[in-house]
Amino acid sequence: MNLPLFIAFRYLFAKKSHNVINIISAISAIGMAIGTAALIIILSVYNGFDSIVKTMLGNVEPELLITPAEGKTFVPEGEVYDWLYAQQSVTSICTVLQENVFINYEGKQSIAKAKGVDSIYEEESPLKDYLRRGEFSLHHGDLPLAVTGAGLAHRLGIDPRFVAPIEMYFPSRTRNISLLNPAASIESVKVFPSGIFSVNNDIDNSLVILPIETMRELLGYDGNEVSAVEIRMTGASAKEIRKVQETAEKMLGSGFRVSDRFGQNPALYKMMKYEKASIYLILMFIIIIIAFNIFGSLSMLIMEKKDDMLTFMSMGASDNLMKRVFILEGWMISLAGLAAGIVTGIGFALIQQYFGIIRMPGNFIIEAYPVIISLQDILLTSVCIAAAGYLIARLPVALYYKKHHGHTAA
Repeated sequence: MNLPLFIAFRYLFAKKSHNVINIISAISAIGMAIGTAALIIILSVYNGFDSIVKTMLGNVEPELLITPAEGKTFVPEGEVYDWLYAQQSVTSICTVLQENVFINYEGKQSIAKAKGVDSIYEEESPLKDYLRRGEFSLHHGDLPLAVTGAGLAHRLGIDPRFVAPIEMYFPSRTRNISLLNPAASIESVKVFPSGIFSVNNDIDNSLVILPIETMRELLGYDGNEVSAVEIRMTGASAKEIRKVQETAEKMLGSGFRVSDRFGQNPALYKMMKYEKASIYLILMFIIIIIAFNIFGSLSMLIMEKKDDMLTFMSMGASDNLMKRVFILEGWMISLAGLAAGIVTGIGFALIQQYFGIIRMPGNFIIEAYPVIISLQDILLTSVCIAAAGYLIARLPVALYYKKHHGHTAA
């Protein structure tokens, strides 16, 4: 067995429960364990919420989105779309025409994000799983229908059970504004509410989905203009999505953008990453502060074992050997806390994941706090805490030998 490790192990687990150094060391290890467990649990809960947000966004946003590099609309044509339809990883391709419009419902007005969609979107939209009232239908014979977000519906009093239409207005693209008769320069359409969905606050408070032909009528387009093409690749791996994205970009050229979900919402995804990094750094800082208890206990241990050091050195032990003994002693305290914290954190996270013992307050879409354990988080936590424990263990040893080196050498 390695001699410094053997001596450090004996010092750490010496049967001196009344010794204040052992008590401080135990407190340090417990503190490290609590900090490590808290870090793993909080990061796992954050991963759970992160997954829920991405899932919700995935029900509105496609895996890939084709938009024009300049301008608002384009006509989707060319060999790239034939190539996309031929890909097995592509489950559906639909066209949309989106614009901010003014809406009126029985005297209540608001600005809304109107999204005109084609029949493929109407048939396969995952928003059907998030309906709160009514049904996801955009046509009743020749009559155009619309589904709205729950927040917008609540604000305007929209209800699919009522027969009142939603009136939409948008400035005409072809007529000049008349000061004598401003209404003549405004296009308008009427759609009847068929359903109300709820995904998240941002979407619920602004989105209205209606047939794309009705949207073209409102915006004054008479061709096949669209503002985007949505490519859904349900179940596809990140590698498959990236391959389709890169190929489509080459085929379309510089006049178009092919955005993945990160590209569609860069600010949101960056914010989520920064929030997680901030949480990690704050908790790591707390753990490092707790780890400085090891500094105190190790400093006291070095002072207590001064006679043992002289004995070992008289038997031929070098300064480096004695340094390694105490560094390993301090490091073992942090590693013991790290191991206990990892086991506790993973155990608690698994219990929450499978049994949901801690419930969400209020009327949330899930009943219990979501938890997803990430191996990457555990490895990063282990490496950083182990490194911090090792560096802190070196400090009292280095300071002692710098101050007393002449005496110990004698």
